[in-house]
Amino acid sequence: MNTDDGTIITGKVTDENDKEYFIQKDGITYSLNKKEIKKPLKLGSNFKGFAYENEKHEMQITRDIPEVGIDSYGWGKVVGTKFGLGIFVDIGLKNKDIAVSMDDLPDMKSLWPDVGDKLLIAIKKDNKGRLWGELADNEIFKAISQPVDDPKLKNHDVKARVINTKKMGTQVLTDHYNLGFIDKSEEEQEPRLGEEVNARIIGLRPNKTLYLSLRPRSYESIGEDAEMIKRILPMKPNNFLPYNDKSDPEEIKNYFGISKGQFKRALGKLLKNGLVEKETDGIKLIK
Repeated sequence: MNTDDGTIITGKVTDENDKEYFIQKDGITYSLNKKEIKKPLKLGSNFKGFAYENEKHEMQITRDIPEVGIDSYGWGKVVGTKFGLGIFVDIGLKNKDIAVSMDDLPDMKSLWPDVGDKLLIAIKKDNKGRLWGELADNEIFKAISQPVDDPKLKNHDVKARVINTKKMGTQVLTDHYNLGFIDKSEEEQEPRLGEEVNARIIGLRPNKTLYLSLRPRSYESIGEDAEMIKRILPMKPNNFLPYNDKSDPEEIKNYFGISKGQFKRALGKLLKNGLVEKETDGIKLIK
């Protein structure tokens, strides 16, 4: 077992060929791609880099030290899935991806990260010395997050990354490193671990984190014309407007400022969403 696998080491340059230098430490030889080196290395000199076993099970060293390491967390991109094992994450090594065990992933496979999703991970070793990805836990996310207490943020849109999936809802980290929670009732579809979502701030929590929603605003879900009609209705006697799909196009244009075709589409959305009911001489808001 090589205890230096997945760590930063300093070794001695012992040999070279056309494509590689060879670095030795404690009797183990690591290959170093010459394309990484701008100035030639001298035999006998020291070299510092990240040591790891590549996909061909050869020991290699790189000067491009990844952010992800043992007890060092960084973001990695999901590049694949293997049934019965878990997922593979690119941490910046040219010829090795790090596996995250299925034991550390959600029970529902539909919530597993997909290719392109991102996870905050560190490296851990099992009892055979193999490298695995270790997902950041709540304590890590609390340590790197920023508290938020500005009520003016309410109704603002944010991008957020799913960091935990729970029965009650989804925990996320925004692109400004604010922690947030999305209740199940505010999800149209449960997002995957590692997925980036577009969310809306709907409130602040006592612990200075965010309440978020994945549901569209009402005007986004039914359209601006339908939202306009819905807002007019409560201001009218009996929540009633004397217009429907049989009304004269010119009258609709003069009153709402939209064409009859636009009006009919908006009315259809209001009816479909159960927001209004159609009467013989108009439409009425459903309370």
